Amino acid sequence: MPPSITLRMNHALPAEHRDRLLRVGREVDFPQGARLFEEGGRADRFWIVRDGTAALDMRLPGRRPPVIETLGVGDLVGWSWLYEPYVWQLGAETVTPVHAYEFDAVAVRLMYLDDPEFGRAVEHWVGRVLAHRLNAARARLVDLYGTYGTREAR
Repeated sequence: MPPSITLRMNHALPAEHRDRLLRVGREVDFPQGARLFEEGGRADRFWIVRDGTAALDMRLPGRRPPVIETLGVGDLVGWSWLYEPYVWQLGAETVTPVHAYEFDAVAVRLMYLDDPEFGRAVEHWVGRVLAHRLNAARARLVDLYGTYGTREAR
């Protein structure tokens, strides 16, 4: 595993859980411009980027989907696989060619049901990623579209 992935994942999962997760991953490659998933689609897998970049985007009625965040080496791509109804909340497309670890969502969910400590670690990791993504989405949408008025406290 490249050192940068190890470094990023060290902050995400304890070593024993990280190693266990990586044992069930498989290496995959995507060309530039590949759609990894579409908002509203079935979330049945996720990735950790080994090399390259991918952009998360969000559908907005009547507008081109804005890029919410660009992800790179060591980043988790996809979190919707962990929470019912297992439907992608954003879309993702590769910005450059991407080499990644791919994980089957059902297999990982079964792993964390089998080992509650592993499950708590994965849920904590994905929860932190989710909180970051929500903040990034909010900030990006404010940057793009600004505020449409203020409400004064009464």
